[in-house]
Amino acid sequence: MSTAILTGQPVPGSSIEGDLRSLGFDVRTAADAADAEALLARVPGDQRVAVVDARFVGHVHALRLGLTDPRFPLAAVPGAVTAQPAGRQALTRAVARENSAGGGTALAVDSLADRVVAALAADGTEVHRPELGSLVAEVPADPQARNEARQAVAAVDDEAVRLKSAVKARDGFFTTYCISPYSRYLARWCARRGLTPNQVTTASLITALIAAGCAATGTRGGFIAAGLLLIFSFVLDCTDGQLARYSLQYSTLGAWLDATFDRAKEYAYYAGLALGAARGGDDVWALALGAMVLQSCRHIVDFSFNEANHDATANTSPTAALSDKLDSVGWTVWVRRMIVLPIGERWAMIAVLTAVTTPRITFYALLIGCAFAATYTTAGRVLRSLTRKAKRTDRAAQALADLADNGPLASLVARATRARLGAPLLVALAGTAVLAVSLFSGVTWAPVVGAVVYTVTAGQALYRPLKGALDWLVPPLFRAAEYGTVLVLAAQADVNGALPAAFGLVGAVAYHHYDTVYRIRGNAGAPPAWLVRAIGGHEGRTLLVTVLAAVLSASQFKVALTVLAVAVALVVLVESIRFWVSAHQGGAPAVHDEGEPA
Repeated sequence: MSTAILTGQPVPGSSIEGDLRSLGFDVRTAADAADAEALLARVPGDQRVAVVDARFVGHVHALRLGLTDPRFPLAAVPGAVTAQPAGRQALTRAVARENSAGGGTALAVDSLADRVVAALAADGTEVHRPELGSLVAEVPADPQARNEARQAVAAVDDEAVRLKSAVKARDGFFTTYCISPYSRYLARWCARRGLTPNQVTTASLITALIAAGCAATGTRGGFIAAGLLLIFSFVLDCTDGQLARYSLQYSTLGAWLDATFDRAKEYAYYAGLALGAARGGDDVWALALGAMVLQSCRHIVDFSFNEANHDATANTSPTAALSDKLDSVGWTVWVRRMIVLPIGERWAMIAVLTAVTTPRITFYALLIGCAFAATYTTAGRVLRSLTRKAKRTDRAAQALADLADNGPLASLVARATRARLGAPLLVALAGTAVLAVSLFSGVTWAPVVGAVVYTVTAGQALYRPLKGALDWLVPPLFRAAEYGTVLVLAAQADVNGALPAAFGLVGAVAYHHYDTVYRIRGNAGAPPAWLVRAIGGHEGRTLLVTVLAAVLSASQFKVALTVLAVAVALVVLVESIRFWVSAHQGGAPAVHDEGEPA
């Protein structure tokens, strides 16, 4: 239970007590500042507490935004301030200071809440102030001002504002115009029935898995059902975020589930399409795995670039200025958002092509579209990086090192070798090139030699902090090298079941890499070092797969890939679930990352 302490002179006919109770607050009344301090001290330290001026006039949603958002330790709107357990100490000090300054006199002509906010700001304490837009929140000084404020409240429908703000501010064309106009009402329907965003997220996952199962039947009816269910899964995927924004139900666990399930849904659907094609006599597992590799590498480019630049200084460039200028022209905004093939456009394309064509055509279109999008976005980011003179922070360099996922072999190389081969990106490029040539050489042990060279360059690439203009490309290079190695060797094995096993292995490793990203985004740090050591790091897994391909027969290699996939999946899933559940139960700060359309 949250507690709200009303201060100041009560106003006859005011709805403030009822509004606060509707938001889940237990309302208590303080006669003066001393009484407010005493009431605050009696509220348990693990509960949210708010100090609200009894003369407050405004929309209920303004109070909701100011007093119930779980992401911020301290938040305020005019006439009200709130603190979660993490902000209680600062709030208590500010109230005590204002009580001493005011001498405990009645607060008929001054707002204790606003004075407390000013005191917090004077101390340098960060207080979140939500954007209210057309919503009203004020403490009128006299009856005339109060009447004008009430008229302003009546003139604005806060429910309409609440519904509009439930929609993500930046989204793709398909999501904005084909999904959000009605999914926001579905989100409100869910909120009024007590459903949580996590429940809707889970429903979206289940729907997508059923869609994958329908695609796996290999029948035209199954493909049509799969396409329809995939679209409905995406509607639910939009609804969970809109429900979180509508009801301010943000959580660390919810952010992780939303991001993780998105990847699980899409890649499970790829597998379902491949199974369905196989039932019809067409083997498209290589295309399915290629699509997963390409999409995962696209994401790591996004993540690496954003982590490298989000806190960089002098973070401007002519390319960025041109991009901002294009964004000021309406139609170019939507064209640029569509050509990067975000999740809405991508899933709509997959759903339609599944229903009316074949899995092979679907994957061809997906690969071509994603390849173009990857080229477009990566080229733009390279230009921005080369034309801006940004100084990257130690935090950014550490994030890139964590995303690189170097294991014990690369670390050993970094410690043992004294000669430095060159700039990190050039070294990583050289190692990746040698590995790529060795994979297609046709010589049995050549990939092993290439993997050894790759391991050495992986250790050398991280011998110094990744602060170069293009060093954010190092983690994507490593992802492409590892995933591509598994794909090529499984295809070269030319035995039934090798590519599905490779799909499972890449999926398990990709989960680990996505999990690393979500931990960094949530300010939780990288996965523990023991986990990276246990699963070998990217260079260790790459070397192991090349050795297995060289020493085992094709059928034995298939079994080895399957065992390796299961082992990696078990280790990373168990540790990841344990971490996120513990973080949620331990009261980790709520996370809600709008991010880019994935």
